[in-house]
Amino acid sequence: MSEPFARPGTAMCVVSLTYGADLDAIDAAMGAHVAWLGAAYAEGRLVASGRKRPRTGGIVIAIGSRDEVEALVATDPFVAGGLATAEVVAFTASMAALPLADLLSS
Repeated sequence: MSEPFARPGTAMCVVSLTYGADLDAIDAAMGAHVAWLGAAYAEGRLVASGRKRPRTGGIVIAIGSRDEVEALVATDPFVAGGLATAEVVAFTASMAALPLADLLSS
Protein backbone atom coordinates (compact mmCIF):
# COMPACT_ATOMS: atom_id res chain seq x y z
CA MET A 1 0.00 0.00 0.00
CA SER A 2 1.42 3.40 -0.92
CA GLU A 3 1.59 6.27 1.54
CA PRO A 4 -1.32 8.77 1.52
CA PHE A 5 1.17 11.64 1.30
CA ALA A 6 4.20 12.75 -0.68
CA ARG A 7 7.46 14.50 0.19
CA PRO A 8 7.69 17.45 -2.21
CA GLY A 9 10.55 19.44 -0.57
CA THR A 10 9.04 22.73 -1.73
CA ALA A 11 9.96 26.14 -0.26
CA MET A 12 6.79 27.73 1.11
CA CYS A 13 5.69 30.47 3.50
CA VAL A 14 2.77 31.10 5.77
CA VAL A 15 1.89 34.79 5.76
CA SER A 16 -0.06 36.23 8.66
CA LEU A 17 -1.65 39.57 7.82
CA THR A 18 -2.75 41.73 10.76
CA TYR A 19 -5.06 44.65 10.13
CA GLY A 20 -3.84 48.01 11.37
CA ALA A 21 -6.88 49.91 10.14
CA ASP A 22 -10.58 49.73 10.93
CA LEU A 23 -12.76 47.32 8.99
CA ASP A 24 -14.36 50.12 6.95
CA ALA A 25 -10.93 50.95 5.48
CA ILE A 26 -10.19 47.24 4.99
CA ASP A 27 -13.52 46.69 3.22
CA ALA A 28 -12.88 49.73 0.98
CA ALA A 29 -9.60 48.14 -0.20
CA MET A 30 -10.96 44.58 -0.40
CA GLY A 31 -11.57 44.65 -4.16
CA ALA A 32 -7.95 45.57 -4.86
CA HIS A 33 -6.73 42.95 -2.38
CA VAL A 34 -8.87 40.21 -3.97
CA ALA A 35 -7.59 41.21 -7.43
CA TRP A 36 -4.01 40.94 -6.09
CA LEU A 37 -4.80 37.48 -4.69
CA GLY A 38 -6.34 36.42 -8.01
CA ALA A 39 -3.25 37.48 -9.95
CA ALA A 40 -0.96 35.65 -7.51
CA TYR A 41 -3.10 32.49 -7.79
CA ALA A 42 -3.01 32.75 -11.59
CA GLU A 43 0.80 32.93 -11.42
CA GLY A 44 0.86 29.76 -9.30
CA ARG A 45 2.30 31.56 -6.29
CA LEU A 46 -0.48 30.90 -3.76
CA VAL A 47 -1.96 27.69 -2.36
CA ALA A 48 -4.66 29.02 -0.01
CA SER A 49 -5.85 32.21 1.66
CA GLY A 50 -8.60 33.41 3.95
CA ARG A 51 -9.72 35.58 6.84
CA LYS A 52 -8.64 34.99 10.40
CA ARG A 53 -11.32 34.23 12.98
CA PRO A 54 -12.01 36.65 14.57
CA ARG A 55 -11.57 39.03 11.64
CA THR A 56 -8.28 40.65 12.61
CA GLY A 57 -6.41 39.89 9.40
CA GLY A 58 -5.79 37.00 7.07
CA ILE A 59 -3.61 34.00 6.32
CA VAL A 60 -1.94 33.29 2.98
CA ILE A 61 0.01 30.13 2.11
CA ALA A 62 2.49 30.92 -0.63
CA ILE A 63 5.02 28.98 -2.70
CA GLY A 64 8.54 30.38 -2.75
CA SER A 65 11.45 31.46 -0.60
CA ARG A 66 11.07 34.03 2.18
CA ASP A 67 12.60 36.73 -0.04
CA GLU A 68 10.28 35.91 -2.94
CA VAL A 69 7.18 35.86 -0.75
CA GLU A 70 8.15 39.03 1.13
CA ALA A 71 8.54 40.81 -2.23
CA LEU A 72 5.14 39.50 -3.33
CA VAL A 73 3.41 40.48 -0.08
CA ALA A 74 4.87 43.99 -0.27
CA THR A 75 2.70 44.50 -3.36
CA ASP A 76 -0.54 43.48 -1.58
CA PRO A 77 -2.73 46.61 -1.49
CA PHE A 78 -3.40 46.04 2.21
CA VAL A 79 0.33 46.05 3.00
CA ALA A 80 1.38 48.65 0.43
CA GLY A 81 -1.43 50.93 1.61
CA GLY A 82 -0.44 50.67 5.26
CA LEU A 83 -3.69 48.91 6.18
CA ALA A 84 -2.03 45.69 7.36
CA THR A 85 1.31 44.31 8.40
CA ALA A 86 2.62 40.93 7.31
CA GLU A 87 4.63 38.30 9.17
CA VAL A 88 6.23 35.80 6.78
CA VAL A 89 7.21 32.39 8.18
CA ALA A 90 9.26 30.26 5.80
CA PHE A 91 9.23 26.47 5.81
CA THR A 92 10.01 23.53 3.57
CA ALA A 93 6.99 21.38 2.80
CA SER A 94 8.58 18.03 3.59
CA MET A 95 5.20 16.25 3.61
CA ALA A 96 1.92 17.06 1.89
CA ALA A 97 -1.42 15.42 1.14
CA LEU A 98 -1.39 13.88 -2.33
CA PRO A 99 -3.57 16.51 -4.08
CA LEU A 100 -1.38 19.28 -2.64
CA ALA A 101 1.81 17.37 -3.39
CA ASP A 102 0.72 17.08 -7.02
CA LEU A 103 0.30 20.87 -7.13
CA LEU A 104 3.68 21.50 -5.52
CA SER A 105 5.56 19.15 -7.82
CA SER A 106 4.42 20.85 -11.02
